[in-house]
Amino acid sequence: MNRYDAVVVGAGPYGLSTAAHLKGRGLQVATFGKTLGMWRDHMPYGMNLRSQWWATNLWDPRQDLGFARFFRESSYREGHPLPINAFIDYGLWFKERAVPDVDETLVRAITRKDGGFHLQLEDGREVETRSVVMAIGLYYYAHRPEPYTGLPAELVSHSSTYNDYGRFRGQTVIVVGGGQSAIEYAALLHEAGAKVEVVSRREIMWLGPDRGRNRPLLERIRRPSAGVAPGWKNWMLDHTPYAFYRLPQWYKDSWNEDYRSGASDWLHSRVVGKVKLREGQTITRLTPQGGGVEAALSNGDVVRADHVMLATGFRVDVNRLTMLDPSLRSRIQADRDIPTLSSWFESSVPGLYFVGITSLRAFGPLYRFVAGCGAAARRVAGAVARRSA
Repeated sequence: MNRYDAVVVGAGPYGLSTAAHLKGRGLQVATFGKTLGMWRDHMPYGMNLRSQWWATNLWDPRQDLGFARFFRESSYREGHPLPINAFIDYGLWFKERAVPDVDETLVRAITRKDGGFHLQLEDGREVETRSVVMAIGLYYYAHRPEPYTGLPAELVSHSSTYNDYGRFRGQTVIVVGGGQSAIEYAALLHEAGAKVEVVSRREIMWLGPDRGRNRPLLERIRRPSAGVAPGWKNWMLDHTPYAFYRLPQWYKDSWNEDYRSGASDWLHSRVVGKVKLREGQTITRLTPQGGGVEAALSNGDVVRADHVMLATGFRVDVNRLTMLDPSLRSRIQADRDIPTLSSWFESSVPGLYFVGITSLRAFGPLYRFVAGCGAAARRVAGAVARRSA
């Protein structure tokens, strides 16, 4: 049985960055999971990243493997928006240089053993480790609110289910949501040949053109560039990435819940006049009918469609992490089903760490984005190194 100082579960941006930093500490590390699996298998072809390329770096200890170097060594060029293919190829490039030994076998079960952890893999192998870093990303947290639960997947799916929207050609699809993802997926569905209607409970917030760093000096002083978006609050998140943790939880919750995803200006011409936008409405009842669905809206309209796609985001719930043995899961202190973390991203189970969106409530909106993976990686690697000393 192989034994490690640390095992990283997940090989997305946070998993790769954390594994790189752990290796940089001289630790024996194993990383399990498909490299950028969420990005490659559960995000649609043709998608673009809203973030600027310089805010989407993965991080190695020497900070030598950023996007700028990738651009110099590849056929891709700097630009905005950044195509998802460019980010995926960058992630694979980073992996080959920083974490070349990623094992794409999935983890089936994690149990507590002798102050450490025992992991069983999908292929039957078993490993032991002193520390586990859960970098599982978004997949397990797909949010399916009422009235959409209980309906078959061929009629209602979460937006993370498919990456090829060609399957919806000639169909009528209702997209539920009003943020960046909902509007971009509506554009991609329309361009794939589907008839699309967007149902959003609020008015769609269209963002202005993102000029990145090409802004007048006075504007840059008033709203400095930052990874999440321009502004002093976001600048503070970039430059003091652990300070948010020190705030009272009620204030952190208010800040996190105030986040509202707007739609990028470069989607406007691809959607307006081409997709029916039903703003300020909700679906009150959804009924299977004739191989499709009948959706009753809050304004009294009834819409018939072949499929409903839920762009309703992700909600952290530790109970959905089925690879954690129930006895281990029961030892994780949680509030609102979200693990309670220390200032080192460590849960109430010593040696069990959570990074990425799972840490959002404790550490703030920076960790909703790739922009937070470097800060998380540094912090966790330091904690695991001390634990392994």
